[in-house]
Amino acid sequence: MSGTAAPTPTDTTRLRTVVLVGPSGAGTSRLFDHVVETLSPRRAGRSRSEGSGGLRAATLRLGEVVLTLLDAPGNPDFVGQVRAGLRAADAALFVVSAADGADARSRALWHECAVVGMPRAVVVTQLDARDADFAATLEDCRAHFGPGIQPLGVPVAGADGAVTSIADLLLGEIHDYEGGRRSVRPAGPEHADVFDTHRPGLVEGIIEESEDPDLMDRYLAGEELEFATLERDLLEAVAHGTFHPVLPVSGETGAGVEVLLHLVEVAFPHPGLHPLPTVTPVGGGEPVALTADPDGPLVAEVVHTESDAYVGHLSLVRVFSGTLRADRPVHVSGHLELLDGPTGEGHEAHDDDVRPGAIAAPFDGELLPKEQAVAGEVVVVTKLAGAQTSDTLSDPSRPLLVTPWALPEALLPAAVQPASRADEDRMPVAFRELAAEDPALRIEHDAETGQVVLWTTGPAHLDLLLHRLRERFNVGVEQVPVKVALKETAVGRSEAQGRHVKQSGGHGQYAVCHLVLEPLPRGSGVEFTEVVVGGAVPRQFIGSVEKGVHGQLAKGLLAGWPVTDVRVTLTDGKAHSVDSSDIAFQTAAGLALRELASSASMCLLEPVDTVTVTVDDEHLGAVMTDVSSRRGQIIGSEPADGEPGRSVLTAAVPRLELLDYAVALRSLAHGTGSFRREPRGYDELPARLAREHLAASGRPD
Repeated sequence: MSGTAAPTPTDTTRLRTVVLVGPSGAGTSRLFDHVVETLSPRRAGRSRSEGSGGLRAATLRLGEVVLTLLDAPGNPDFVGQVRAGLRAADAALFVVSAADGADARSRALWHECAVVGMPRAVVVTQLDARDADFAATLEDCRAHFGPGIQPLGVPVAGADGAVTSIADLLLGEIHDYEGGRRSVRPAGPEHADVFDTHRPGLVEGIIEESEDPDLMDRYLAGEELEFATLERDLLEAVAHGTFHPVLPVSGETGAGVEVLLHLVEVAFPHPGLHPLPTVTPVGGGEPVALTADPDGPLVAEVVHTESDAYVGHLSLVRVFSGTLRADRPVHVSGHLELLDGPTGEGHEAHDDDVRPGAIAAPFDGELLPKEQAVAGEVVVVTKLAGAQTSDTLSDPSRPLLVTPWALPEALLPAAVQPASRADEDRMPVAFRELAAEDPALRIEHDAETGQVVLWTTGPAHLDLLLHRLRERFNVGVEQVPVKVALKETAVGRSEAQGRHVKQSGGHGQYAVCHLVLEPLPRGSGVEFTEVVVGGAVPRQFIGSVEKGVHGQLAKGLLAGWPVTDVRVTLTDGKAHSVDSSDIAFQTAAGLALRELASSASMCLLEPVDTVTVTVDDEHLGAVMTDVSSRRGQIIGSEPADGEPGRSVLTAAVPRLELLDYAVALRSLAHGTGSFRREPRGYDELPARLAREHLAASGRPD
């Protein structure tokens, strides 16, 4: 740990926790670095490594407050980390590039903020880029993000095109940033167009959010409202999350950074103003009412986990209530099973009392030691044994549980196998560690296919996991094609005789049985009946035949997949008074069924899922065409509830066609699409695909 002392707040009202949110390329990491360098001049920011997929955090002194700044990844594969950052923070800075503008991906992230009611301001970066267009970006933001978008400042380009000045619309001033320092001068006639264009909308937007009922009348009457009045109402509107100011910031010259930090200090909410997540007793019960009170019951949540080669587990923890102390044990509780959907291996429910290691304030890779953390703080806890991301920390005498944030669905499967025997031995520990860090990862050992499948949120997520396996855990794995478990069934009535006769001295083996196989409706399973007359098969061996039938059907007849939706009837047989036995009739039943195995009497069934796709209307046609090309059957479409301009498409799609759908949909819908899937049933695999499958399995017949 670093020997530098951690900034310590005097009370919770002096805390600010802010997360930077924006799509890849918008400049969140550059802004994070710039803020760190501005508030800690001796510290150079460490840029996020490409595809790291984690949260960065730095605790900084900002005027009279302590700021914890979080940087969430912008790649859509890591939206789970964005949600974790939103859970940890009390406000967000939404970053948009002036070169790229706001797009569908920006809108999706904005929606993530809106779902949790996060107060936020918009920061427009990359003002100095060749294609930068602040005015167009502002209109993009209004079109994609809705009402409440108003600029506080407008960039003014210098002689060489670099943005070295910002027009402050409220003060009527020009802020110059030559040489890295800010100087202020009155606006001149050459700036009149900027103020005439943008200031009226800003002032009217602030007045609309004001709690002063007379303010609009005074403004319409021509009264020149004082800056103090407008600033007061602006700060209140920002804190309530009903108004979203736009601030231009140049990462190259530092233009606009001071105004941004002032807004964070005086306008962004402290922990006492931000609603807490739902908290219940462990084991269930009515929600527990809590406030951000250092003297209240301890409730904290692990929002991010990573491993350090020297320190071990590092848990980034947000304290919601009470005080977390390094010298007192905590109750660690994890219950992802309370969320909808499968969780996979490594995410089993757990409740343990543990003693944490040291507590520290995060400082972008460094740890600043602390004795305790009060409600509202975000800290790093070392050696928190058994704790996973999204786990709750509470007092062992009063175990409580924070309802986890919504996890993104892992819909991109990748089958892996160990590269060597040594890798196979190391895989279980590595998978357990990866699951502890990443609640979005779903690990399955598929009993039907025998494969280990990593369910991920996208290609970048998969690449990161494979990188961690290789570099951190020294586990080599090879990707192999994902297998989809099929089933077999009968296409018509067929019959065969199984004869098992062996004699090699002493007791022999003798059993003959005649079986009829016929299809049943989908979803019927397997039925066994017998119509034997005259005792051709003695009653004590009827159960043996049934056992042999079920055993062989489970192994498959055509291609090694379980047989379903059939009725097997024992119609006749023969027995020997000495040589017949239980095992002999089991064997004879299996022989009879194997006699029936041919493409004329059997077919393959493939699983079909009900897929629900939510997508922008402009991409609906392309998505429907793609679904049809995947042998999907369109069930219907309707407007998305509460999302104007978006539709929900429902279709039945074979699971074989969905292996890469997470990637394909992102491309088709330009990042605006999402989908869910759930098992629907089984349909017959088309003959062409069945022949290919049988040929690949070495059974072309």
